[in-house]
Amino acid sequence: MPVCRRDPCGFFCILMTYGAVLYADYVVVRWIVLQTMEGSLWGSFHVLLFNTVILLLFMSHARAVFSDPGIVPLPTHRIDFSDSHSEGGSIAPKEDWTICTRCEMYRPPRAHHCRICKHCIRKMDHHCPWINNCVGERNQKYFIQFLLYVGVLSIYAVCLVAWSWYTECPGCPKEIHIRQTRILHSVLLVMESFLFGMFVIAIACDQFEAIFSDETLVEQVKKQGPYRPRKPRLALLDIKDVPPDNLQITLVGSRISRQISNFWKRIS
Repeated sequence: MPVCRRDPCGFFCILMTYGAVLYADYVVVRWIVLQTMEGSLWGSFHVLLFNTVILLLFMSHARAVFSDPGIVPLPTHRIDFSDSHSEGGSIAPKEDWTICTRCEMYRPPRAHHCRICKHCIRKMDHHCPWINNCVGERNQKYFIQFLLYVGVLSIYAVCLVAWSWYTECPGCPKEIHIRQTRILHSVLLVMESFLFGMFVIAIACDQFEAIFSDETLVEQVKKQGPYRPRKPRLALLDIKDVPPDNLQITLVGSRISRQISNFWKRIS
């Protein structure tokens, strides 16, 4: 279900993101390709590739903005939690479920309340103003795609600027005001690319760390530690119900899974 937050800060950040990307496209096409690669197949190739990355960036950003991050639906009837802490009071419907006093409902494990969205979000990492939405269970992949495309676009823009000034261009305009304008736009593009590139790389590192450690940013702040279901290790492996011929295979598979998990912990 598409969602849209009525947050002025979020709208401003979205407009600033689109403006920065479109400005980068304008500089690359108008002041780099048309000035240094006019009439060349390399110029057409770079324009096509650069705008393809921009299209993918916009698509991933739109899906991160309008996708449901994992909203826990509100109950149709208000639930009374006045006696939830007393003996005989109401209890959570399942193990590890908690109570959200703002939504006045039970919420599943690892769900957290967002004060901006005014909803509980499953596996909420943080509320990002750049997408005017929460980063949660269902839209985190689109958010990571958006970060990767921004990083690729930033590196691509810096490389084009460096190449345009490093190579000789006998056919480039010699007018002073055109050269000064080109230099100004190139410097602004490089500054923008470094700023956004370093920013998204830092966020992407946090996202991958959260994935490999199985710990969202909210859980890190609350110092809850990586999520571990409150079940014994062999709760999912009922040995009594496993045939003897498959018992050894099952145990070996469990051991391999545990080794893979420990490997990801070491490299993250």
